[in-house]
Amino acid sequence: MKSYNSDVEAANAFHEAYEKLSAEISKVIIGQDEVVKLLLTSIFCQGHCLLIGVPGLAKTLLIQTISSVLDLKFNRIQFTPDLMPSDILGAETLDKDRNFKFIQGPIFSNIVLADEINRTPPKTQAALLESMQEYAVTIAGKKYNLDRPFFVLATQNPIEQEGTYPLPEAQLDRFMFNVLLDYPSYEKEVDIVKNTTSDIKTTVSHVLSAEEINFFQQLVRKVPVTDNVVEYAVELVHKTRPNSEKATAITNDYLEWGAGPRASQYLVIGAKCNALLNGKYSPDIEDVIAVAKPTLRHRIVRNFKAEADGVSVDNIIDQLIAKNK
Repeated sequence: MKSYNSDVEAANAFHEAYEKLSAEISKVIIGQDEVVKLLLTSIFCQGHCLLIGVPGLAKTLLIQTISSVLDLKFNRIQFTPDLMPSDILGAETLDKDRNFKFIQGPIFSNIVLADEINRTPPKTQAALLESMQEYAVTIAGKKYNLDRPFFVLATQNPIEQEGTYPLPEAQLDRFMFNVLLDYPSYEKEVDIVKNTTSDIKTTVSHVLSAEEINFFQQLVRKVPVTDNVVEYAVELVHKTRPNSEKATAITNDYLEWGAGPRASQYLVIGAKCNALLNGKYSPDIEDVIAVAKPTLRHRIVRNFKAEADGVSVDNIIDQLIAKNK
């Protein structure tokens, strides 16, 4: 682990590392630069991510590639209706000497892909909550700490709703970002097909170690932020709350429930990281706006009128940002 003479030098090194990460990931993942940036932002902010996209958009390949360039342990858990909490966390078993021994589950990794998380019942979904918040799991009254860094990427399929269990709002709130993965453009899809239908195998290089990631996570926390940026973030969150002091006509007309204080925290920490990734030393309001949609879209609930009028969550957030400037 290299030592730096100042935080400014460390910030420059972080920006350079991000450029290298993006270049390595783009060797495998084509046309998803913004998604990659948000996932990396979430990791460096010590957050977790919910990724929503139709099948076949390389969600699993994306997270495998990120874990490779970050030189981290990776586990994938396929969530199914019969999955049990012990299948995620692990369980105590009797060894040959009839002593209880704890066998670690796949949650004991640096990056965990919770594939199709909404296909398993709430009891099993809840098994992730302690690990996401406390970075530990409790089995038979004993606490086991998880290795750091620790990042959960959960995926959902927006098409198939039969046989699914929607995540409760309390669990959704544990995710820093809700990222929408869309279809690639025509040109990008041509490149994808060319790259994936030949016999050329693309390999990526390790860019950052776990120790370096932990260091940069702490660096993000140390980034200074002005009061007006914090106030902007908090005011934007307050405007999502119907019938509150800051509520707008859009909020009262179309929202049933607004975002909580965790949204304000994630807007500010996300803005700090976004600033560093762009080579800046302190965030401005544009950095808050850059992370506003993925931070807010799973924390606000539309009412029936919004659905009837065809007003999406992203439309509402865009209008609230426009009124907050």
